Amino acid sequence: MNAKERLFSILNKESVDRPSCICPGGMMNMITTGLMEQSGVFLPTAHTDARAMAYLAKTAYTSGCFENVGVPFCMTVEAESMGAKVNMGTEAIEPHVSEYVLTTTSDWASLPSAEVHSGRSGVVLDAIELLRAELPDVPIIGNLTGPVSTASSLIEPTIFFKELRKKNADAHALMTHVTDHLIAFGLAQIEAGADIITISDPSGTGEILGPKYFEEFTVTYLNRLIEPLKAAGAKVIVHICGSMRQVYPQADQIISDVLSFDSIVPIREARQALPERLLMGNISTYTLEFGEPEKVRILTDFAADNGFDIISPACGLGMRSPLANIRTMLEVLKEREE
Repeated sequence: MNAKERLFSILNKESVDRPSCICPGGMMNMITTGLMEQSGVFLPTAHTDARAMAYLAKTAYTSGCFENVGVPFCMTVEAESMGAKVNMGTEAIEPHVSEYVLTTTSDWASLPSAEVHSGRSGVVLDAIELLRAELPDVPIIGNLTGPVSTASSLIEPTIFFKELRKKNADAHALMTHVTDHLIAFGLAQIEAGADIITISDPSGTGEILGPKYFEEFTVTYLNRLIEPLKAAGAKVIVHICGSMRQVYPQADQIISDVLSFDSIVPIREARQALPERLLMGNISTYTLEFGEPEKVRILTDFAADNGFDIISPACGLGMRSPLANIRTMLEVLKEREE
């Protein structure tokens, strides 16, 4: 099986020889110092140049790290397109919002109309088109920042989370506006050639929101976003950060093809709580950056042996993660073919 055949067999719940090894992009960024040095393409240039973005993403595949390519490499594209100011970071620091566009959810209607084919959104679409032309047999993963995380990048997060309760109607209006923009951007990525869309919503965790608001906001708007993406023919992965212990029933309502969790979530607990779901993860980001290959090998074998269908870094990669550690995940899985 090639990389694409294997991953789509997993997504269709068909029999495969082993789990796939992927790193989607977006929040789950796969770019490291080693990959930049190997490719000769560096951040932050690749955040704003489609050819550089595509080549750097391709290097993560051709260097034997992962069985996919994915763009972009940050979580700020959507917020920037809706008016937030973004610091583009450095080789070692990812872009981050430097100035919010709203002071209260009540002002949601003042957000500019976002155009998904211009600015950095357009760069992402062009990069996907380049990757599609060059790598027809490799899964191409487009990425979206989840609705809660995007909304809390437009307004100071503590204000946003307070107003989920105090200004509930305005909060829902903002979330609807944000989700409609994410739908447009996701559909444009699919049209450009993305096979899969990964939605990462680290601020939409049950640890922050609690079960009630997790269901009311995270689950509701993720499903509103996922439905048209699946209707357009894409598979969808959703990544949620933090402990899932108090929100497994609510998470099971998310209509994505795959659920992805970070390393704080015990693998056996997740499999027991979600016996029918495809699960992805959750090799410790810390171990990948600071551990030894043998420890990565142990974690990879444990995840594969205990029911994770797709192996990936738990929350992306630290910039200085050694390529030897990263490659170990895929090497371990390939040994299962023999």
